[in-house]
Amino acid sequence: MITDRTPSSSPAGDVTAPLVLVIDDDEDTRALLHRWLTGDGYRVECAESGESALRSLHRMLPDAVCLDLELPGWSGLETLARIRAHHPRLPVVILTADSAVGTVVSAVKSGAWDYLVKPIDRTKLSTTLRNAVERSRMAVQLAQLEREASGHPPMGLVGESPAMRSLLRQIDRVAPTDVTVLIQGESGTGKELVARAIHECSARRAEPWVAVNCAAVPETLQESELFGHERGAFTGAATRHLGRFEQANRGTLFLDEVAELSPSAQAKLLRVLQERRFHRVGGGAEVASDFRLIAASHRDLADEVAAGRFREDLYFRLAVFDLAVPPLRERGGDVVSIARAFLAERAAPGARPLRLSSETQMCMMSYPWPGNVRELRNAMERASVVAASDEIAVADLPQRVRQPAAAPAPEVRAAASVAAAPAGGRTLDDLERDAIVDALRKAHNNRTEAGRALGIGRSTLYRKLKKYSLES
Repeated sequence: MITDRTPSSSPAGDVTAPLVLVIDDDEDTRALLHRWLTGDGYRVECAESGESALRSLHRMLPDAVCLDLELPGWSGLETLARIRAHHPRLPVVILTADSAVGTVVSAVKSGAWDYLVKPIDRTKLSTTLRNAVERSRMAVQLAQLEREASGHPPMGLVGESPAMRSLLRQIDRVAPTDVTVLIQGESGTGKELVARAIHECSARRAEPWVAVNCAAVPETLQESELFGHERGAFTGAATRHLGRFEQANRGTLFLDEVAELSPSAQAKLLRVLQERRFHRVGGGAEVASDFRLIAASHRDLADEVAAGRFREDLYFRLAVFDLAVPPLRERGGDVVSIARAFLAERAAPGARPLRLSSETQMCMMSYPWPGNVRELRNAMERASVVAASDEIAVADLPQRVRQPAAAPAPEVRAAASVAAAPAGGRTLDDLERDAIVDALRKAHNNRTEAGRALGIGRSTLYRKLKKYSLES
């Protein structure tokens, strides 16, 4: 397979540039398309068969695919069907030397975005791919807007801060795929909620969700827990045990605190990610499993690799799509929104949830919440028990939260003011404009950095700056 992650004609390391996967068994065609596309500013990866392309799609998330219909092994139409099954939003442009109507109709009915007849015209290729990539990114934005308009963020992920909106956009982007995801963030930030949201928004939602806390499994039992064991494999193994990878067949496996795996378990995990096959402990037969893997850690795995405690090759296999869950102290008014959600959750059926006084909101906004969302939940549970009225006062909060603090910063006061405003008083445009202003402020008006933080391209950002009269 020919690959080029950082083509010379594109800025090295520019992960915002669209990624195109070219699938063609002809080396000259791959080289030509690679040269044209990198010249147009795309990142490009190439595969010579449908089988190798599907393996590549487990470790990358392209914006579009160029697929030759005449392939060895799996045909182009079979490869298209497999791509659509695992990546329903991914636009696929068919490349074919056969311009017969029946061939084209079959491809379009199978879910192709468009088709180009060989020999490929560069101008048509450029136009078609530009439209395909725009369609791919618009589909993600539409899914986000639909979710926001419904008022139901996935699996309890509450918040309107720029950091949270960026995270939700990334969930929308990666959820429909089978790409491996690594979620990193401090303890208590809700990493499992994010993983569960990805599963619930994927095509595997009706299949098994299997979660393992690697830190809770003794090192001597990790391999048995993950891969299973045969009867008699070790003392006490009275029966065959199906491991978590086997249990997660057709579904999603979530490995929480993956940094706690032993070196031996790390090595076996790497092999499973490469081959999707494994052996039970004490068994000779090879077992196959069709799983989607999501891993999480409160440790920075890059630091763990540098310290020699985690395999570098495994890290790269896990971090195909890397998600960072922001700590609560960086989420501004989300603190109050999440607290209200917890109070509503505890309210009796039909009863009005307890309210938060403005002083309580200001106090909560000033506290750094080292335990993050988990600590906030515990604080709201305590407050709802000790509150003397239907309004939670500062005195109802835990002592550590209500300690006298310095006057809050202007942005904290502003966020508290927004949080205290009546629900429903702001439109999606208001929220989007505020997010753009905040991103520009944090990026010192560097539009490239602001766009990257927001998860949108420069052209999209410029259109929105014009829309909200923010060009100056």
